[in-house]
Amino acid sequence: MQTGIFNFGLGLSVGLGFAYMGITYLATPDILGLSASVKHNEDGLTHEGHDYDTEANKLYDQVRVLCWIMTSPQNLEKKAVHVRATWAHRCNKLIFISSVTNDSFPTVGVDVPEGRDHLTGKTMKAFQFVFDHHFDDADWFMKADDDTYTILENLRYFLSSQNKDSPIFFGHHIKDKVKQGYFSGGAGYIISKEALRRFGSHETKSSMCRQDGGDEDVEFAKCMLNLGVKVGNSTDRFGRSRFHCYEPVTHLMGAYPKWYINFDAHGAKSGLESISDYAISFHYVPPANMYALEYFVYHLRPYGIHSKLQELNRNVA
Repeated sequence: MQTGIFNFGLGLSVGLGFAYMGITYLATPDILGLSASVKHNEDGLTHEGHDYDTEANKLYDQVRVLCWIMTSPQNLEKKAVHVRATWAHRCNKLIFISSVTNDSFPTVGVDVPEGRDHLTGKTMKAFQFVFDHHFDDADWFMKADDDTYTILENLRYFLSSQNKDSPIFFGHHIKDKVKQGYFSGGAGYIISKEALRRFGSHETKSSMCRQDGGDEDVEFAKCMLNLGVKVGNSTDRFGRSRFHCYEPVTHLMGAYPKWYINFDAHGAKSGLESISDYAISFHYVPPANMYALEYFVYHLRPYGIHSKLQELNRNVA
């Protein structure tokens, strides 16, 4: 039975992937009915067809999140534009980090060569740029990839029970390679204001934090460990996951690779009962799926059923 479920999940993921490949390069935000430049109104949040609950408006002001998105020149029109058109405009502050500056998109160039071998360098320079220029613009600082989808309302709700002045960070926890584990870079990880302060102002950062090479998420976790920043638990009060390093269908069907089964900090669970109702992020989301998630999360409603707010945060001392 488990083999059948795995094959079904894998087949569904592959099938969807090929189906979406055909429209990824044809789809634009305008064609799909979404603007790439949606912004917040001064009197609150905009929402395509719906009004935000006052609780979401309140958390937008109380839990300020800066998002920086790792991208590249070749991905601006293939991926980054779709991130900007969907979830990313809900960040309090949004920055796209690339290897070169592009004033028209815009992106901030951090003068690091492109390629997987330099993701650590891009990450270190990105957080330094955020510290130098935007430290006072937010309380929490999130790194995400240009194929990550994030539900900012759920992120703010989770962070509302955390302390920005504590040296801590959160994400999809992998127990491997670092003493306290590391957070999947693709699922997105978010660091507190105190963690960013320690990172940006540490005089011996070059000896505490590798400046390039290695695996970006692993090296950043080692850096945080050296700076006394702790790994936090982001599961909800029922132990369900909120950050995810794969697409929803993979976590629902359990079509995981062996490494994930061996090293996921919470047992590589799958199915509806393993994912929090207030899930925060998913990774490996192609552009067309960005719009699918946008529709399912923010537009689709079952008529006559009204959702109540749930208290899913753990008690924090």
